[in-house]
Amino acid sequence: MLTEEYPTIPDYPPEENPPRRWVKRLLVGAAVLVPVLLIGAFLAAAFGLSGARMGRDSAALASVETETFGGEVASVKATDPKGKEIPIAVHDGKLVPEKKLHPGETIQLEVVVKRPSAIAWVAGETNTLRMTMRTPKAKPVTRWISVPKKSGVPKVHFSQPVSDVSWGQAGELVHHHFKHPQRVLSLGEQATAGSVIVAAAPRPWEHVGKFKTVTWFPASGSPVLAASPAAGSEISPSTPFELTFSKSVKKVLGGKDPVLEPEVPGKWVQVDRHTIRFVPSGFGAPMATDLEAKLPEKVEVVQADGSTASTNKVVWHVPAGNPLRLQQMLAQLGYMPNSWKAGKGEEVALTPEAQVRAATEPPQGSFEWRYHHTPGSLKALWNPGEQEVITQGALMAFQSEQGLETDGVAGPEVWEALMKAEIAGEKRPSGPGGGYTYVWVSETLPEQVNVWHDGKVVVSGAANTGIPGAETALGTFPVYLRYEETTMSGENPDGSHYSDPGIKWVSYFNGGDALHAFDRASYGSPQSLGCVEMPLEEAEAVYPYTPLGTLVHIES
Repeated sequence: MLTEEYPTIPDYPPEENPPRRWVKRLLVGAAVLVPVLLIGAFLAAAFGLSGARMGRDSAALASVETETFGGEVASVKATDPKGKEIPIAVHDGKLVPEKKLHPGETIQLEVVVKRPSAIAWVAGETNTLRMTMRTPKAKPVTRWISVPKKSGVPKVHFSQPVSDVSWGQAGELVHHHFKHPQRVLSLGEQATAGSVIVAAAPRPWEHVGKFKTVTWFPASGSPVLAASPAAGSEISPSTPFELTFSKSVKKVLGGKDPVLEPEVPGKWVQVDRHTIRFVPSGFGAPMATDLEAKLPEKVEVVQADGSTASTNKVVWHVPAGNPLRLQQMLAQLGYMPNSWKAGKGEEVALTPEAQVRAATEPPQGSFEWRYHHTPGSLKALWNPGEQEVITQGALMAFQSEQGLETDGVAGPEVWEALMKAEIAGEKRPSGPGGGYTYVWVSETLPEQVNVWHDGKVVVSGAANTGIPGAETALGTFPVYLRYEETTMSGENPDGSHYSDPGIKWVSYFNGGDALHAFDRASYGSPQSLGCVEMPLEEAEAVYPYTPLGTLVHIES
């Protein structure tokens, strides 16, 4: 069988010269892609320009900078270390606290920036910035300033410019505000040497920082020493004191501490390279004395008036305690005819530190007479806050009981003994040799002696006082010397001398005047050479009631 073959015919007959279709397709693709690329580029640029950053600022707490599409600050939250919010005002991107902050304070900042709505759908509606920072602080570059003699003006240099400064002495500070922050503070005309405390604030929205002591010295080849409190000034027994040298402590003292005279319990500590401090303990420096800190070599010591003296010691004066406190303690210990009670909340703790403080700063309280029938002449002598004869006699009685010199003067030993007795709760013993005795002698005829003890008259009898030319002095005097038996001698009004041995029961109260026994034919009229004479038995009865410090009152 024959089969006929036909040629294959294509679906679309081939063209003799077909067109280049890829060019057309490229143009169509480009028409679509270019706008897409342009939009992408715009979005990328917008996203890239929508940022914001927060950083420190030379005037404000911080500043916020936004880019072209960054938007604006919507809110600011600032908190202190305790989580308490700090009000913040925003001015042209500057974050300014609306309340005073402390230098060096840690602040947490959170700032929310709101972006424009046109790109918010791409970059996000908000941008949150966070930062932890410390507020700036400034301190003196050096605390030991050498002042040239030509200028004579001490200047404090700070570690960075400051807006506000407080300086001076505690309780007497000077406050200064710089319109434009400055690094240098001039203290103006001052003494040749001295110390002030200084505190500064770098920003006007800050409190001043911690106070630092700045000491200036005259420019000198020799070491200069400025003491605080100043040399020559008055200090209390418990006052700590500092010695600041223009050169290092080690160079001036060679590793040795100054020696204190009189000796004071406490210890030296080195504050910094230039300063040492002594902190008293216990009862501190003895009252009513000059305290000296002796140095190994001479230095130029700045005195209280600002002058300098070349010496190897610094001297302060420690005053005696307050007379009112002296009376309070003597009354509490039973040596006064009155008692004392502290006011509410004014009780003094039974510790050395509290007693020392009360010695110079007496607590409030009230005195009351211990006995209902206190002689009027004794009451008339009382003057609280003044060291009158009642206090003198009571002090002498205390000194006698403590084995101290009975001079009626409250010296260093006496104050310490009083404070120790107060802490121990010691009381004056009762009985004829203790308690409280007051003797009064009347020169009204017939002359008489009366002994008042613990609220009642225990002895009363006739007595003889001085004759004309050898009168017994009127007034009130404490007994200062006693003998059971002695020889009494002296000068008669006519210039001749006498010497009487075997005189018994003698209590001297004013110079050569004494209470004593003396044998006379009669008693009750002026017959002595200034003494108060009594019969033997009467004098023997009086003697036990006249210990040292007993007041003897002579009235006309």
